[in-house]
This record gives sequence, structure tokens and C-alpha cells, in this order.
Amino acid sequence: MKKTILITIALPLFIFHFGNLPYPSPAVHFHSPEEFASFQQLVFDPFPPIAPPPLLQIDSNILFPTAKTCSGCHGHDLSGFALVSTSGEDVNIVDDWRSTMMANAARDPFWRAKVTHEMLVNPSHSLALQDKCTTCHAPAGHYQAKLKRHQAYYTLGEVYADSLGLDGVTCQICHAQAPGDNGSLHSGALNFDTNFIRVAYGQYEIPFVPPMHDFVGITPKYGEHIGEAGLCAGCHTLITGTVDLAGQATGGTFTEQATYHEWLNSRYDEQHDNITCQACHLPRLYDEVIISANYQFLAPQFPFGLHELAGANVTMLRLMKENRDRLEIPAEAEHFDSTIAATLRMLQQKTLDVSLQPLVLSGDTAIFDLTLLNKAGHKFPSGYPSRRAWVEFEVKNATGESLFHSGRMNPDFSLAHEDAQVEPHYQVIDRPEQVQIYEMVPGDVTGAFTNVLERGDKALKDNRLVPQGFRLNDPAYDTTQIIGTALNDPDFNHTAGFEGSGSDILHFHIPLNGYAGTISVSAKVWYQSLPPKWMAPMFAFSSPEIDTFRSMFAAADRTPVLVADIRLDSLLVTPVATKLAQDNPIRVYPTLSTDGWVYIDVPENGQLKGIKVWNTSGQLVSDQRSNEISLPREKGIYFIAIQTNKGKFVRRVIRN
Repeated sequence: MKKTILITIALPLFIFHFGNLPYPSPAVHFHSPEEFASFQQLVFDPFPPIAPPPLLQIDSNILFPTAKTCSGCHGHDLSGFALVSTSGEDVNIVDDWRSTMMANAARDPFWRAKVTHEMLVNPSHSLALQDKCTTCHAPAGHYQAKLKRHQAYYTLGEVYADSLGLDGVTCQICHAQAPGDNGSLHSGALNFDTNFIRVAYGQYEIPFVPPMHDFVGITPKYGEHIGEAGLCAGCHTLITGTVDLAGQATGGTFTEQATYHEWLNSRYDEQHDNITCQACHLPRLYDEVIISANYQFLAPQFPFGLHELAGANVTMLRLMKENRDRLEIPAEAEHFDSTIAATLRMLQQKTLDVSLQPLVLSGDTAIFDLTLLNKAGHKFPSGYPSRRAWVEFEVKNATGESLFHSGRMNPDFSLAHEDAQVEPHYQVIDRPEQVQIYEMVPGDVTGAFTNVLERGDKALKDNRLVPQGFRLNDPAYDTTQIIGTALNDPDFNHTAGFEGSGSDILHFHIPLNGYAGTISVSAKVWYQSLPPKWMAPMFAFSSPEIDTFRSMFAAADRTPVLVADIRLDSLLVTPVATKLAQDNPIRVYPTLSTDGWVYIDVPENGQLKGIKVWNTSGQLVSDQRSNEISLPREKGIYFIAIQTNKGKFVRRVIRN
């Protein structure tokens, strides 16, 4: 009896254990020949052999399959069984990926136009430029050409005719990268083990091997490194060689982007919080999900990484959605809608916190402090240097008339009063023509602004909001520097004198010009990926790619994204009468109250008519005639407006 019980318990465990071990199998055990033949027709082989042997889906000369090869199991499951969340939402990998900027990196019409712009500026460098740019935008085609065909260059023309190249950052570009020091790579260098490249590393420790191995010739393997931030370093750190205006190499280099290094110089790196790139851009779904269709006996996996791959470039996603037929993008409009929604969530919920504090609301000048806190794991904005964010700040009077407006947009989405070269970083803004733009501005060897990346010699300005934990003495600071007057701003990345806040406090001093009454104040932070200032030099040239993109761009929705905004209404501002202050020295004390009580002394020739107390949100919290005032329990700044027979007097007090 005991033996029977032991066998009953042990046999299923034995079968489960050995049935889930990774192993090569020469035969297909899970599909009929008819099912297999049907599946074979779905696989698109970019280099088909003349007479493919039966059951061989990928030619042995092919290192990277296209994503279509993966879609049979990791795409939409018609049965509604696999790749579905517990709430019933379809979370299949291929459909989430296909409408992202990564999937369309090689079809991106701006990228194509910009590559040809660089080629036209320095035509003798054409082959090298194309080869460098395709390493990250068409990596499967690029590395297939290099590793198998031993080509010296991989060009735009080859990308256009190559299904591998057109697949952009396809599945295997991430999943075939080998373990190792990937974080040391940059500028398109990727770590593929050429002795064992037909492998797909994943986050689950015991992968079910036979179907992927038998159908597509790829062996799934567990790889802890697939969740490490260093996996992204090869493409998200780009250092270019500098040339002068004649196209001659100077021997210098320019850090075009260093998103991975910005993460290293933050509180999110491995030495601190260890919140990786994947944690935000492939957010985890804590549901049990069957990750492959057609195998209903598979155990669900947990957690599951949503392949949203959301960044910030809403403008290009909208443009590609409207031109997907012309660009031959294999994604439907609803796929783009999903990716755009995820991108807006990333920008508007996970990027920035803002707060607005009125400090002085009396006299000739109203003073406000706007605090911006970066919540991203890298600079904001990050990546390609055209991207920028700016603050629009407006004050209106009681009738809605504008008293002050900084950061106003023109109809073409350029900025009014913006400097043609470099708009400086501001600590204090007191004139409407000043606008705070958070950006990196490339400069050439003459010190002039350039959008030709090969001419990039040094940054003329980099005041992009740094991530929390960012430090000047970090080993990665050489590629993540703060450039310009932001470096000397005591409120930039500092709070109470301590470095690493990831914030900036912008002080607005608003001239009131004698106005008294209520005002409303709004602060908005806008994000723009393709500003007119950046586009104009490229549009001065002509190529098929530039001309195509020019027409698409002109018809596109180019509205910048509102990342964050805050508004204060019905704030009372009152000019201080100098004569009243001298002839009627009203005394308000203490100005720092610990118990909440504040007292007012009115001179003998003065008559108290009323006292109103306002908080910094513009709310009236007290309206009385007594010269003894009890402030609310909430700590903070309060404004006391004292009406006498001689006029009105305003004092600021603090409830501690």
C-alpha cells in the first residue's frame, strides 16, 4: 500500500520534471502534419532556399527571424486562451510591439530623412553614415549582413529591400543578446554570441523548448540578463566622431545621447534602487499568463512583461498611424491607438510632478516658485537631441486679460521670443520674452547651433532635468554633464543645499504695474519631439526621403504634449501704499506663529474695517474685524489683508 502511494506521488513529479527540461527534439510531438504545414505557410523567410527541406522553417544561414515568425505562438490567440490577462485583456506580445517606435525604427520617415540629410551635408561619408545609423534602426538586417555575408556596409537601399532590416528592433535583437558586460557597449555595438546565436533568452527559468526549437530553429533559454538595464546600453548610448564644417575629422567625439548612462547616474541604478529600464518600458503585469498559443497544457508564467515599449514620441506615432499604408507598416490603427495611449500615460503620469507656490502677492511684483520634479530614471527629456520641454507661465487679471505670458507658442508650434541659437537657462524669469526650455543643444566647432549630428562638437547647453540621485562626481558624469548656467543654479538638482533632488525651482517675478484685485496663475510643461527650429535646416535640403517626410509632417498633428499643469485661481494681490506704511504703521505680529495666533495693532488715528486671511491656494480662510486672528491648523504661508479707514495693507505670515 505504501509503495502504491509513493509511486502515485512520485510518477507525476518525475514526468513533470523531465517534461519541462530544455532539450532538442528531432520530431514534432504537439501538432499534426496538417497543422504544421499550415504554420509553415505563415513563416516568412527573408532568404528562402530554393528547395527547403521539410519542417525546416529557418535557413541555417539566417541568424534572426522576423517577428512574423514569432507571431504564430506569441501573437493574438484566436482561441482567447494564451496571452490574456485575468481580466480578459489581450496582452499578446506581437500586437503590442508592432506599433511601437522600436518596431518601426527602420520605417520611421523622420529617421530616413535625417540620414539622407547627413549624407547630403557630407556626401563622402555616405556609406559610413548609413552603416552606423542602421546598426540601431535596422539591427537584424545590419548584423545579418555583417556576420553572415561579411559586408563592409549596410545601406538604406538594402534596408528598403530587406524584410529583416524593415523589422526594426525585432524580437531577437533583444532576446538573442548574450550574457556579459552589455552595459559597457555603446553606439550600436550589440553582444551576440555568434557560436550560439539561434537562441532566445527569456526571464523564465524552465522554458518549454520543443515547439520553438522544432518550428523556427530557435532554442529558448533562461537568461537573467534579459531584465538588466545594460541590455539597452548598446543603442541607447551613442557617441559620434566630430567633423568640422569641411567634413574633416577633428579627432573629437560628441555624446549624442546617453540615456543608459543617465540611468547609471541616478538613484535607480543597480547600486541603489535597481529599477531597470524594463521595469518602466516593459511594465510587469502581476497576472498568471499563458505565454504561447496552441499549447493549453502549458503552465502560466508570472509576472508577465507587457511589450508596450512606450517612450515619449507621440508626434511620430500619430504621423506613422496616419501614413501606415504608405510606409507599409504591418500594424492596424487600433494598435497605434494603444501605443499612443501608453505613451501618453508614460508622459503625463510617470514623468513629472509640479507644484506652484505663491510667495508675495503685494506690492509692485508678485512672486511665485514653480517646482518641477523628474520622476523618470534618466534625464527629461532624454534620447535624440531634438527633444525638449518648456514651461508656459501665464497670469491673468479678474476679467481674463493677460498680465504676463512666458513660453507662448506660435501657430507653427515654435516659441515666441526664443533665441535663434541658444535660449539660456533661467533661475528667475521676470520678462515675458524669457522662456525656460529644458534641452540639450548641440554645437559645431565654431560654437554655433547645429542639427547635423556628425558636426556635433560639444553641447552648448544641457539643462535637461536630471534624474533623482544624479551627482557631479558620479563615474558616468563625463557623458551626462550639466552644461551652461544650470550648473551654477542653486535650485537645480538641489534642495536645501543637498545635491541629487532631480528637481528645479523656477522663480517667477511678475510685474503688477499697479494692478490690485484677483489674479489666476497657470503653469504648463510641454513636451515637443520635433521643434521647428530643429526641422528647418533639414527641410532646406531635398531628397526623396526628405520630401516624403516634409509632406507627411506638414499634414501631421504636431501639437506638443501637455506633460503637467497646475493652476491657482482667485489669488488676491494688493499694492502696498507707501504713505499708509509710513503714516499708519500697522503692526502684525508674530510673522512666524507657532500656536496659530496673530495680532494686529492699529494706530490711534486708524479705524479697523475688516481683516481677510488668504492661503496660498487663493482660498479665503477668515473674514473678520477682530485684531486677534487664529490661523488654520495647516502649516504654511498666509496673507492678511487689513482694511482701514486709510486704505488697505497686506502682510505675509507663516504658520509653523
